[in-house]
Amino acid sequence: MLKEFKAFAMRGNVVDMAVGIIIGAAFGKIVESLVKDLIMPPIGLLLGKVDFANLFMVLREGATAGPYISVEAAQKAGAVTFNYGLFINTCISFIIVAFAVFLLIRAINRMKEAEAAAPAAPPPTPEDVLLLREIRDSLKK
Repeated sequence: MLKEFKAFAMRGNVVDMAVGIIIGAAFGKIVESLVKDLIMPPIGLLLGKVDFANLFMVLREGATAGPYISVEAAQKAGAVTFNYGLFINTCISFIIVAFAVFLLIRAINRMKEAEAAAPAAPPPTPEDVLLLREIRDSLKK
């Protein structure tokens, strides 16, 4: 059973899938940082110094009454919050990842199309045909 599992785990497509998952997780963290640290601050500044990560609505007050400065402060106080700003950040992250995957698939499809469009080299002439041509040419002379 151990040999079967080792054979299964070391198959090419399983290893490729594992590499894809690891790269995908790292790419997700990069996109999350891109959205949180680079894209949303200028958008928030343009919209009046709004930090999207801290856009929330209190559904129920916590042990200490609000107003709360941030989502974190509200959650520490035990308040129930509706965190629509974090949802906006997540949606933007998804759009960026989806667009990157679209560009990757588009590039792969173009490479496949170019490969299919390239004319294939004619197959080599079989030796018996070459020999028959030599005989024909000799007879002509």
